[in-house]
Amino acid sequence: MTVKERIASLRETLKLMGLKAFIVPSTDPHMSEYVASHWEARQWISGFTGSAGTIVVTEKEAGLWTDSRYFLQASEQLQGTGIDLYKEKLPETPSIAEFLKSRLSKGDVVGIDGQVFSLSTAKAMRKELGEKDIELRSVADPFKSIWEDRPPIPQNPIFILPIQYAGEGCQEKVVRIRQQMEKDNIDVILITALDEIAWVLNLRGSDVHCNPVFISYLLISHRDVKLFIDERKLTPEVKSYLNDCEVKVYPYIDFYSDLEQNTCVDKVLADPAFLNYAIYQGLSSHSELIERKTYVAFMKAIRNLTEIDNLHHAMVKDGVAMVKFLKWLDTEADIYHETEMSVDRQLHSFRAAQADYIGESFDTIAGYGAHGAIVHYEATPETDAALEPRGFLLLDSGAQYLDGTTDITRTIPLGYITQEEKEDYTLILKGHIDLAMAVFPEHTRGSQLDILARQPIWQRRMNYLHGTGHGVGSFLNVHEGPHSIRMEDNPVTLQAGMVVTDEPGIYKAGSHGVRTENILLVIPAGEGMFGNYLQFETVTLCPIDKRPIVLELLSPAEIDWLNRYHAKVYEKLSPYLDKAEQDWLRSVTTAL
Repeated sequence: MTVKERIASLRETLKLMGLKAFIVPSTDPHMSEYVASHWEARQWISGFTGSAGTIVVTEKEAGLWTDSRYFLQASEQLQGTGIDLYKEKLPETPSIAEFLKSRLSKGDVVGIDGQVFSLSTAKAMRKELGEKDIELRSVADPFKSIWEDRPPIPQNPIFILPIQYAGEGCQEKVVRIRQQMEKDNIDVILITALDEIAWVLNLRGSDVHCNPVFISYLLISHRDVKLFIDERKLTPEVKSYLNDCEVKVYPYIDFYSDLEQNTCVDKVLADPAFLNYAIYQGLSSHSELIERKTYVAFMKAIRNLTEIDNLHHAMVKDGVAMVKFLKWLDTEADIYHETEMSVDRQLHSFRAAQADYIGESFDTIAGYGAHGAIVHYEATPETDAALEPRGFLLLDSGAQYLDGTTDITRTIPLGYITQEEKEDYTLILKGHIDLAMAVFPEHTRGSQLDILARQPIWQRRMNYLHGTGHGVGSFLNVHEGPHSIRMEDNPVTLQAGMVVTDEPGIYKAGSHGVRTENILLVIPAGEGMFGNYLQFETVTLCPIDKRPIVLELLSPAEIDWLNRYHAKVYEKLSPYLDKAEQDWLRSVTTAL
């Protein structure tokens, strides 16, 4: 079926259901950023392969709402589908609710599959549509009848993360959670986010591409811990482990009925951002739902000493792989015979050779030239660009190791670079360094630091529309909250032990893209006026290419930071390299 035929089939189904429109998000029942193929309905119906976006289908129109990372990609992939692109956060772009209110009439019904629609989004949508007496209704999944050969829900086996990587046992984590529940008079905590479940139980899986999580729900009360999961995932070893941890196992498909029948308690805590609308509707009328971040989100975000130690180990391994790759690209590769996909494969081979390597933490973004301006570009056989000895290769990649998750971006000159490209590269490096050098008082929000990374390009009337920094899991999801560094306000403050990326960028359509990304660890900076202060330690270990730098654009402090960073990179990585690799690394890390 073509995209147009799929949309026509959906419209026929909606007509039978009495719906005037249907909204298809990119999520699963756990509100995951990346989902198992069973729930990729938005991709199936539209042909758009980006990780974020929402499709709206009415009787006569169809539209895709997505963010700036995917503007160029979506524009290309939606051609000929009849689906219009709506670019989020631009002044002229209506919200989905505004679009629906302008197309529908009083009394019309908009459908959603409540199992893949977040509570917070559904509530906001219901309120706004209600202003025009348009109903938002949760209905049965319409794709069950129209999506032929739909992939099944994954049944991959899960495994135990040993204590030498987790740093804290499952039972100890449950004790800490229950202490917070007691303090707040909470009866049950409902955990639906897959990475939170994996963290609490010290278990990992492979149900979601690049994310070591498994499909499940977790209920923690003062009496018991209940895990809802397909038991085919559980090896005898994992079953014994869960029994030792006093975790009771129930079928995944029984979760909704159990919730309705047995959760007749006073207070249930759940994160509305990860709670789907169907769960909300199914909660007992005798239960009071407390909608806020779970304790787990904050506990997970603050690394224990073992996790921090392991993070440094993972960064050394990833740095070694990156250096081997960069040396290969610089001194051994025949640029004329390489493409975006071939360099991706080469980098993968260097990472896969490292100890405790599990896989990639996301699909590598290798964008050459104009493709670098597509923020989340992914090369395909149809788009795979051949490299040339000029311009930039933007390479954003990461790995999953048992001891940590990595995420790094380097913008690599392949030959002749224009003055504009050099200045853009230097301004982004300047913003990256300014954020990395920040010292700030406790209780500072990421949004208060975001300007440090953007100021150099703001002064040139340029900007980027993605966030500057996101949390990174500990052998978990590459994108993690609850903290962030971005323009939009986030009330969660940065605390010692959190990790966050530092990744400003510039993207010029049809020309080039520049981004430099490292992972930062929040550490104490000592006591000062009115309290304690924090700072960042850059934990990523990989040289930053000096060839495109316009030196006069950097301050003495920024040059000093880069020199000290490069000295650290050489010190930490050189013992794991051969003589030729050491010589190359020494040459690219010499002081400016």
